Amino acid sequence: MKSTDRPGRGRQRAVALLLALPLVATAACSSSGSESSSGSGGGSTAAASSCKPASGKVTLQFWTWVPGMQQVVDKWNAANPDIQVQVKETPAGNAGTYQNMFNALKANTAPDLGQVEYDSLASFRLQKGLKDISGCAGVNDAKAQFPDWTWSQVQMGGPGVYAIPQDIGPMALFYRKDIFDKAGLKPPATWDEYAKDAQVLKARGVYITHFPQQDANWFDGLLWQSGAKIFDISGSSVKVSLDGSDSTKVADYWQKLIDNKLVATNLQGFSPDLYKAWDTGKVATWVSAAWGYSTIRDNAKSSAGKWAVAPMPQWQAGDNAAGNWGGSTTAVFGQSQHPAEAAKFALWLNTNPEALTLENSLGGLYPAAKAGADLPALTKGVPFYGGQKVFDVFKQASSQVDTNFQWGPVMTDTNRFLSDGFTKALNGQGTLGEALKSAQTQTVSSLKSQGISAG
Repeated sequence: MKSTDRPGRGRQRAVALLLALPLVATAACSSSGSESSSGSGGGSTAAASSCKPASGKVTLQFWTWVPGMQQVVDKWNAANPDIQVQVKETPAGNAGTYQNMFNALKANTAPDLGQVEYDSLASFRLQKGLKDISGCAGVNDAKAQFPDWTWSQVQMGGPGVYAIPQDIGPMALFYRKDIFDKAGLKPPATWDEYAKDAQVLKARGVYITHFPQQDANWFDGLLWQSGAKIFDISGSSVKVSLDGSDSTKVADYWQKLIDNKLVATNLQGFSPDLYKAWDTGKVATWVSAAWGYSTIRDNAKSSAGKWAVAPMPQWQAGDNAAGNWGGSTTAVFGQSQHPAEAAKFALWLNTNPEALTLENSLGGLYPAAKAGADLPALTKGVPFYGGQKVFDVFKQASSQVDTNFQWGPVMTDTNRFLSDGFTKALNGQGTLGEALKSAQTQTVSSLKSQGISAG
C-alpha cells in the first residue's frame, strides 16, 4: 500500500485531529517520564534515555490473537538467542483481550508487547498503558517503510511512537459463489440488491449473512463505508454523532433485515456455530476485511473452492466506497522493562519479508508494511477461493476507503456501548437505532469523565 493512497490522507487527518487527546493524555502520563519532552529526531528525551538495551539475556511476553504467530516467533527465537519471545494466544481484542490487558496494566502484570488495533491505541494511552519507543534504535528510521497514515496513527499526533503498524483491513464481500450461482444471482452491486438477494436465498433456506451481537468494530466498518462522521474533534473538544443520519441509515437498513428475518441473529462472530453455517451453506456471505480470507479458509474447510470475493455493495449504484475493519499494531506496553528489545522485535515482526509472508499465509494478515503488497502470497490466485486473486479486490478497496472518517478517543468504550445495544436489539429489547442513541449518550459521558470536552 503506497503512502499516496487515499486512506493514508484520511488517517493522517484522523490522527491529527486527535491532537486534542494528548493534551489530556500527556498530563496524565507525565509522571512516568516517558512522554515528558520532545527531543531531536522525533522522539522524546525521556523515551531515548529509557530505551537502553539490556546487558544480558531478555525474555519478552507477547499477547496476540493472530493464528500461527508461534511459528513466526519461532523464527525470531532461533536467530536471537539473547532476546527470546514467549507468545500467549488470546481471543480478539474486543472479545476480552483488551479488558484483560487493562486488568493486567492495573495489576502491574502486563506483557511487554501486545496486539492492539488502531482504534484502541488512544484508549490504552489514556490509561498510561503504552511505552513511547521513539527513542529506541531503528524505530524512527522505520517510518518510511509504512504508509504515512499508519505511522501517524501510532504517533497519535505527537513526536512519540507507541506501536509498530502490523496490518490493515479494507473490506469487501465474501460470498458462496456456488449458492449464488444455483440461485441465479450475481454478487450484489448495491445494498438494495443485497436485501433482494437475501429474500431469494431465504426462500431456499439460506441466510444471506449473520448480524453479530459483539462485533461493533464490524459495524464501524459499515458506518465508515456509508460516509458517517461519528466523531469530529476540533481543538480540545469532541463532537459525537453516532446517531447521525448516515449512521441511522445503516442501522435502519440492518434492522429491516433483522425484522424480516433475512439474517441470522443467533450466531456470534468468530464462533463454531458460524463456521458450521458457512461450511454447510446455511449462511452465504460475510462483509469483512482482507484478513477475513483466512478466517473462512481455516474454519470452513469443507467449503473450499466455493467462495469468491466481490467489492462491497454500494448505497448508490455506481459508487465506489469501501469500509475498513480493524487492522492492528504491535504495541509496547508501558510497564515493559525492556523497551529496546521489544521495539527491535516489533520492527522485525512487521518488516521482515519472511515474517510478513508467514503472517499472511498462517494468520491471514494484510500487511501494513509497504513491501508487503509485493509479497508473492498477495499477488497470486488463492486456491481456497477457486484460484481468484482475492487480494486484488482488497487492494482496490483500500483505495476506496473514505479519507475523512475519524475515530473517537475512547473507542474501546464506544464499541462496548454499541455491542451492549446490539445485544439488546437482537434479543427484542430495542432497535439498532436505539443502540446508536444509547451509545451516543454513554460515549459523551465517558469522554467527559476523562476530562475531555464532548457533546
